[in-house]
Parts: sequence; structure tokens; C-alpha cells
Amino acid sequence: METIDQLVSKFPRAGRIDWIGIRPERKALVKSVQSVEIQSTGLVGDHRQKEGPRAVTLIQAEHLPVIASLAGLEALDPAILRRNIVVSGINLVALRHSKIQLGSVIIKGTELCPPCSRMEAALGEGGYNAMRGHGGICAAVIEGGVIKVGDKVSAIR
Repeated sequence: METIDQLVSKFPRAGRIDWIGIRPERKALVKSVQSVEIQSTGLVGDHRQKEGPRAVTLIQAEHLPVIASLAGLEALDPAILRRNIVVSGINLVALRHSKIQLGSVIIKGTELCPPCSRMEAALGEGGYNAMRGHGGICAAVIEGGVIKVGDKVSAIR
């Protein structure tokens, strides 16, 4: 029988990058892009350029329909949620304290990324609570490079 430590470190399948977004200015609309360079301070072209544990934000694609449903919406554009990268096929919360490879870029999951108060206006009444527990993770950049939609997302053991 495997130990909990062994199970926690097991990710047999890679995920993928489904969407990338940058905000050119604070409070600006998020702009969808097909590829972007990531440096130690985050995504090039994104207004928030600060090294550290919140340089990049990621959200789980599988959570988007859940958030939409809880907010009473038919569908949800990921740009509304103000995260940088949407990932599918691998559990981001399970990667929270791990090194993660996005294409050629290496990041380290650092903390959960709770919703901001703007979600109430963006998603409608109850939007903040609809997103709680589904906000994704934040990450620090270990090795920069260029990522693109469709790149593999893998845990680094």
C-alpha cells in the first residue's frame, strides 16, 4: 500500500494551458493572448510586475462551470475572473506547494488565490461567494520563458 506522501506526489497525467490573460493596466479588462513571456516578475505586458509568491495566478478550467453555476450564469469568460492562466487536466490545488512546469517555464505554487471583492460586481450578487474555494493558486517564477495555449502542465518531482 502506498503512503500518503507517495500519493500526494503522484500526478500520472499532464494538464494543459487552455487560456492566458494579461491586464495592461490596473482595473483594466483582461486581454486574452495565445502566448506570453514569463519573467521573475510575472507575465510580460501584465500591469502587476512584482517578484514573489503572487507573480502568476492560475485557475482550474474545470472550476469555471462550477463558478458560473453558483453565480447563476450560463457560461463564464475566464477574463472576468482576473487570473493569468487557465489550466485543465491537472489539479492545481494539489500542486499548491510544488514546482510546476508550464511548457518550458518553471513556477512554484505558493498559496491559494482567493477572490477579490470585484467578483461581486463582475459575477453579480453572490459572485464573491460563488468563487470562494475555486479561485485557483498563486505562484512564484523559478525559471522564465515563453508559454502558449496548448502547452503541457506537469508537476516536477
